Amino acid sequence: MNFTRWSARLPGTQRRAAARTEHAVPPDRRGEGSVPAARVEQLTDDSPCLPAVDELPARDVLDRVPALVALVQGPDHHIAYVNDAYTTAFGVRPPGAPAREALPELAELGLLPLLDQVLRSGKPRTLKSRKALDGRTYTFTCTPVAENGDQDGGVLLFATDVTDHAEAAERLRASERRQRETAVTLQRSLLPQELEQPDDLRIAATYQPGGTEAAVGGDWYDVITLGGGRTALVIGDVMGRGVRAAAVMGQLRTAVRAYARLDLPPHEVLQLLDGLATEIDANQIATCAYAVHDPNEGRLVYASAGHLPILVRDENGSVLRTDEPNGPPLGTGGWIHTSGSVPLGPGSTAVLYTDGLVERRNEDLDEGIAALERALAGATGTPQVICDRLVRSAGVTADHDDDVAVLVLQHPARTGPDGELFRNAALELLGGVEAAPRARAFASGVLTSWRFPVELHDLGVLATSELVANSLQHGTPPMRLRLRRTDRRLIIEVTDGDDHLPRRRRAEPGDESGRGIAIVATIASGWGSRRTPGGGKAVWCEFVLPKG
Repeated sequence: MNFTRWSARLPGTQRRAAARTEHAVPPDRRGEGSVPAARVEQLTDDSPCLPAVDELPARDVLDRVPALVALVQGPDHHIAYVNDAYTTAFGVRPPGAPAREALPELAELGLLPLLDQVLRSGKPRTLKSRKALDGRTYTFTCTPVAENGDQDGGVLLFATDVTDHAEAAERLRASERRQRETAVTLQRSLLPQELEQPDDLRIAATYQPGGTEAAVGGDWYDVITLGGGRTALVIGDVMGRGVRAAAVMGQLRTAVRAYARLDLPPHEVLQLLDGLATEIDANQIATCAYAVHDPNEGRLVYASAGHLPILVRDENGSVLRTDEPNGPPLGTGGWIHTSGSVPLGPGSTAVLYTDGLVERRNEDLDEGIAALERALAGATGTPQVICDRLVRSAGVTADHDDDVAVLVLQHPARTGPDGELFRNAALELLGGVEAAPRARAFASGVLTSWRFPVELHDLGVLATSELVANSLQHGTPPMRLRLRRTDRRLIIEVTDGDDHLPRRRRAEPGDESGRGIAIVATIASGWGSRRTPGGGKAVWCEFVLPKG
């Protein structure tokens, strides 16, 4: 409904409209329109004349304003005037007394030097959000009331009560702190509480959230023992901040552990993660590096999705940067990842890290990585010591503006009695009926020389016989038997040229085959299979060594 149209018919509407017209109506216009000329003249004659601003009494105005006003004069800032609001807030202040003695609230807030500065410079200054003795929060503005440099002049102090704004800001800061604490708690709970320690590697990691002014990111790391002596190492960074980034990180870390159990090559794991990241959140991307260490090969096979290069220091102290291959971050889709490899023999150290360790606002990223290379070249000691040294060398402190995650792994060079606990033996298997007996005899001799108990010796020979028989029946040349012992377990592995992976199944009473893998799974502590990079497969089992 058009209320403007209908209001023209209401009583008094025309009078109010006429009152809004100009006071001086031209003679030739009088009598025109809906308002009689006499009424216009009457309204014009009765209109009061408003006083000019210059005629307003300044003291009365200052006395009535709700803001706190004080006027001080001279180099000692003697009190010349305080208004009623100031007196209500801080009490009666004697005129003529110096501010240092009579205005303790200003001395408490540190305003006296500011008054000196304003008096000398002749320029106004403002001090924002200061809590006074009365418990209220004020913003103080000091304005000179004399020429520049006139020490006999004065300063007008104007204080605005901003307590409500300050309390609202504090509530907002408290809410942000609680959100950050929640994100940090979630982040730490989703990270590994205790790192898995493989037989052949020594590993340490550290995570440090950003400072209180920075929201928590989605950095994570993980160590996954794959069995057969192999170990997967993961580090990643979800692009984003807060609880959402930490939640996405937790989903990706769980998915990595699930995919790692399939014992796939690193690039295939990243391929699966890429699709999952898109399903989790199409607008959320993450970088990730996934690597697998095989002590038998002495290499670190890796794939990277937009992550920073892995650094490897060899036994001579030279540092290698693994720049390629490197694909786009997870969640972008449409990219075929590939795997690369780098030597990681005894005596080598590798470092996986996130960008918070090397990225700085005032320098190029390559400069940060180069500085990390130099720090790694001179870092010695245990993995935890190296972690701490790298973090310190990068200048990471408690108020750092980004999350930092570092994962350090060492392949120790073992000698002496410790080296005797890590042994390898291998046999090339030639096809024919004599292959199985030769494998059993070879395993028996090796296990005897390693001085294993009789029970473990017999179980090892039985597992070797079943794995070799399975490979002879279902695999193709070349075939190889490998025995490996560590300080914790015995590992038996058979490789062949066929890529069909065995599976455990229940054999019927009339079946003549199908029981080999079931027997191995029953007597061993664990077993598994995987496809090898050059084609073919490897089937392994392991036995935990008795204590002592």
